[in-house]
Amino acid sequence: MAKYKVSLVKYEKPEESIRKVVKLIKGLDDVPKDSKVFIKPNVVYWTKDCDFPKWGMITTSRVVNDVVELLNEKGFDDITIAEGIISQDPDDKETADDAFKNLGYYKLRDEYGIKVFDAFQRPYEKVQLTEEVSARMNSDMVNSDFLVNLPVLKTHAQCKVSLGIKNLKGLISIPSRKKFHSSDPKFDLHYNVAQLANKIPPCLTILDGIYTIERGPAMDGKARRSDILVASRDILSVDIVGSKLLGIDPAEVPYIVQAAKDRERTPNLSDIEVIGEKIEDLASHHEWDYIYKKDDTLPLPYERLGISGIKYRKYDESMCTFCSFYNGFLLTAIMTAWRTRDGEPFDNIEVLTGKEMEPSKGMNKTILFGQCQYAKNRDHHNINELIAIKGCPPNLDDIQEGLKKAGIRVPSYFFKNIDKAPLLFMQKYQGKPEFEEKFYQIS
Repeated sequence: MAKYKVSLVKYEKPEESIRKVVKLIKGLDDVPKDSKVFIKPNVVYWTKDCDFPKWGMITTSRVVNDVVELLNEKGFDDITIAEGIISQDPDDKETADDAFKNLGYYKLRDEYGIKVFDAFQRPYEKVQLTEEVSARMNSDMVNSDFLVNLPVLKTHAQCKVSLGIKNLKGLISIPSRKKFHSSDPKFDLHYNVAQLANKIPPCLTILDGIYTIERGPAMDGKARRSDILVASRDILSVDIVGSKLLGIDPAEVPYIVQAAKDRERTPNLSDIEVIGEKIEDLASHHEWDYIYKKDDTLPLPYERLGISGIKYRKYDESMCTFCSFYNGFLLTAIMTAWRTRDGEPFDNIEVLTGKEMEPSKGMNKTILFGQCQYAKNRDHHNINELIAIKGCPPNLDDIQEGLKKAGIRVPSYFFKNIDKAPLLFMQKYQGKPEFEEKFYQIS
């Protein structure tokens, strides 16, 4: 039986390394030159207010540039780059425009005549992924002839890894993204993500592992320079290899297990041929999970700081992208408030997120964060004092007011400077020359 081919190379030189990883699997050899080619990078977050660490979080502009150059060299002239970037305001058009400008996508547009789109501003169409699961997917991608998928090789706090299949989630509509984080035990996030590649065009996936990230997918993770490129025409195979490179057994990644089952395959290397470097020579273990207390009521570092009188229950897979956007922000606000209390416990407060959590008995105050939590638990008999931070997602003013009602007194400077908060995450990379901004620029 013929095996699925996956190429694995060390990133060494601009242009050359991408050519090599694609050539090893003949990744473009059978694609007609008049094909409509759609390129999907991973731009999980952007802000125009300050600098922030992009390493391991965003597809490098180096890889995007080299892929466009390679396609141009081979005679492809109908090329589109598109991505849907999450921001605080779903109607925000300026953030994507700023991202595409600063990442150099508009330079590629001007030089090669390609199209660059904010996926949120383009049409969507309903795609029936299975009999039970549908999603509204970007119409440009659905109607293209060939997809070049450019995810980052990284971990994910809910899905364990975020690779080729998961990267396609950036091409579904906001309501579909929210629906994917279902509380249904069968059609949960892992099952839904596993279906994303069911109805895509022929595809070349290239994992950008120039930088990888531990406890990703966002900037609060810890990035490292890994210099890895992985490519395959089979999206499941590239995810299996990518997971192995992150030191995570693909048989323990639920969406990979489900995708393999759907294709009557096994989530291992038994039917995969790796060409180029050896996995064991490049693999390194990456942690994916955020560690909480044994009862999952507070992040472990918070317990070690002595923070008490509050339960911030560990997120689950039902917390969607838009509430998770604020998860780290809420925790940071709580820590900031704690530092002003001189060790005094909070007033027996519980914070609930997502679609599954239910209030505990005996708590003085219960914060229901997000519209899903409010709809589920607003009349729950265990609640003594309800503090609702409603919205889908909530806005900053409501978050500030809700915390104040709960007695979580966050200093005013915290909210006044929230637009600059990503600068805090830059500190851990200062003085480390391997973290270079040039990889996110196109000259």
